[in-house]
Amino acid sequence: MSSHSPELQAALAAAQRAAAIARELYQRNLEVRLKEDKSPVTDADVRCELAIREVLEARFPAYGFFGEETGTHRGESGDLWLVDPIDGTKAFVREYPMFSTQIALMRDGRLVLGVSSAPVYGELAYAERGGGAFLNGRRIAVSEVSSLELAALSSGNLKTLASGARWPRYGELVARVNRIRGYGDFLHYHLLAAGKIDLVIESDVNILDVAACAVIVEEAGGRFTDLGGAPLSLGSTSVLAGNGPLHAAALAALA
Repeated sequence: MSSHSPELQAALAAAQRAAAIARELYQRNLEVRLKEDKSPVTDADVRCELAIREVLEARFPAYGFFGEETGTHRGESGDLWLVDPIDGTKAFVREYPMFSTQIALMRDGRLVLGVSSAPVYGELAYAERGGGAFLNGRRIAVSEVSSLELAALSSGNLKTLASGARWPRYGELVARVNRIRGYGDFLHYHLLAAGKIDLVIESDVNILDVAACAVIVEEAGGRFTDLGGAPLSLGSTSVLAGNGPLHAAALAALA
């Protein structure tokens, strides 16, 4: 912990607080409400975010905060916390462990820190710029696979992609790769950063879902953009992530 920045220490502490709440409420048959966008929310989402916000704002009161459930507080600096307290609420509600807490820090428009905590599944990944990526305390790196024909691709949230111009090209890419999977949510990004799979494609995402994992994948040596190859921003809604050679190859294949 001594080598971690104060911001990373705070994010890890906040994730630990949220993990305790999520474990306590998991499989407790919580009431599910629908937000205006028809996505589900439970008391666990709200309680986790309030706990995270309390930790982060106590330590960095001048930083901004953008949360999935409690909205945005604009701070006095160029630093903005991005928080999804339970990414995978549908998994949480249906009582399978594919949910996580996502905490990222954006500094002057650039993502600089990410914590991805999946307490019931049993994985904690984190990274900050220049410090490498870690999964359950061990340093991780993306694969060295350099051919699409040897690659393992995981895809998720494909509804928008399926109704768009890239769908035929996506089908051609699926036909080329070695394996196609749909791990989804945090898991395929953890697997990508650890070198277990090689590419991830998603549409219909929110920046809060993927900001932390973007830092983790890039610090593990990978690349993380939207499907058009642009860097992530607050308005990003799609993902193309991979190791260096395969990201470029998949980008060309989808163009």
